[in-house]
Amino acid sequence: MITRREYLKLAALAGVTLGVHPRLLLAADGPRETIARAIPGTDERLPVVGLGSSATFSRIAGEGDTDRIRAILQALVDNGGRVFDTAPSYGAAEEVAGQVARDAGLANRLFWATKLNVVPRGGDRADPGAARAQLEQSFQRVGKDPIDLVQVHNMADPATQLGLLNEYKQAGRIRYVGITTTFPRQYADLEALMRNEPLDFIGVDYAIDNRTMEERIFPLAAERGIGVLVYAPFGRRRLWEQVDGRQVPEWAAEWDIATWGQFFLKFVVSNPVVTAATPSTSRPAHMIDNLGAATGRLPDEAGRQRMAEYIAALG
Repeated sequence: MITRREYLKLAALAGVTLGVHPRLLLAADGPRETIARAIPGTDERLPVVGLGSSATFSRIAGEGDTDRIRAILQALVDNGGRVFDTAPSYGAAEEVAGQVARDAGLANRLFWATKLNVVPRGGDRADPGAARAQLEQSFQRVGKDPIDLVQVHNMADPATQLGLLNEYKQAGRIRYVGITTTFPRQYADLEALMRNEPLDFIGVDYAIDNRTMEERIFPLAAERGIGVLVYAPFGRRRLWEQVDGRQVPEWAAEWDIATWGQFFLKFVVSNPVVTAATPSTSRPAHMIDNLGAATGRLPDEAGRQRMAEYIAALG
């Protein structure tokens, strides 16, 4: 079992000198197709690993590092990815990525998922005019009309903002609508909305050491035919700190796992309710590594349990 550093060196070498998919270098059985999953109720399929734009991606966007943004987006689409998740609240991420994607001719190769997050002030209701203005701003930044997916961010006044998104969907300007939260205090409200609103997607936190979604939210998503985007599949930095200095166990190769990033992501996307995971990154090489989790074999339930128990035992 090689290290993440060694894997990325081999991937870079393959991309430069061999002209092949870098992440396919370790596939002894030849090139592997990207694993894709259907959006519930449709024939449209999405690769199970995409790209988020909070955290480090947002930081480099704010620094104006358009060359690196371009390289990350190019790595995404060139290596089988498609889903790009952003939000107006992620600093300059939506604006800079939108401009870079348009300039590089990538906008229509991406499944753009952004958010509506006008936070209510001085009450429980968001300003409808401000919400509409933010949405129109996203159209300008993304450069796509319709936008593939817009979700109400962190359950902010769904009555106003989800209603607005449904209006835009009916007008043909948004293809899918949804709602997100990564806050446990909002899970019960999310569940209620899932039961009572015609949602296409939800966006939630889920990781190998954060499995609350398996108890109620995921079964309800399956029952209601709702797509699931997973945020924070690395537990933000938590999981990386837990495995720092450790090698990926050799038995992980049973599921074509070469690095810790692939270990964590394959656990997440092996849950059949998950439509796609969208980890953020500021490095093209890490983007390629992450996309390696969207190829090869996925663990079955027994494998998932073994993986979860192994991480839990690390303390």
